[in-house]
Amino acid sequence: MDPDAVKSTLQNLAFGNVMAAAARNYQKELIAGEKALATSSADQEVDLDELMDDPELEKLHADRIAALKREAEKREALKRQGHGEYREITEGDFLGEVTGSQKTICHFYHREFYRCKIMDKHLKTLALKHLDTKFIRLDAENAPFFVTKLGVKTLPCVIIFRKGVAVDRLIGFIDMGGKDDFSTRALEVVLIKKGIISEIKEDDEDDDYLEGGRRTVRSSLNHDSDSD
Repeated sequence: MDPDAVKSTLQNLAFGNVMAAAARNYQKELIAGEKALATSSADQEVDLDELMDDPELEKLHADRIAALKREAEKREALKRQGHGEYREITEGDFLGEVTGSQKTICHFYHREFYRCKIMDKHLKTLALKHLDTKFIRLDAENAPFFVTKLGVKTLPCVIIFRKGVAVDRLIGFIDMGGKDDFSTRALEVVLIKKGIISEIKEDDEDDDYLEGGRRTVRSSLNHDSDSD
């Protein structure tokens, strides 16, 4: 037999044995990895089961559900009292409205005054956002008794009530810089400082809310009187 042929055959056999050994080792590693993954998954399932049975977690969940339920009940109660919207009232409704809520904002307005319409727009927006406070408006021409009683001399006049007692007021646009193009946010900040509403952060506040309705204001060339 040719010595070179024998040598070549032996080398081929040795290489084949090495490859076979490598393949067996790779297969063992794959099997070991699958077992480890299965064990890890089983451990995770056990941990999740234990977590679901955790009494502290169950208590937190129950507390959260109870808090949400109380909040929903509170919102419904406030809505029944007229909160969550900007409403027109009459002079006959006035005392019941301002004494029926902890916090009330009442806008004394004149239907023909342009500045009263601007105030209406901003208060309507805030009424939807600040449910804890009641927002109402009263036509000053049709409420002579309370106009005199409360000393309303300039319109728009926004009077702040706590438990039926007038505690503060906004006369015209003085608190917002005296200009017509103030933003809803500017009015909101003033009312927050006066303590009649609380700060509520929302991500979807639009440009008009933050910057003011300049286009709407500029579209009118004639500004109505704001004096009573």
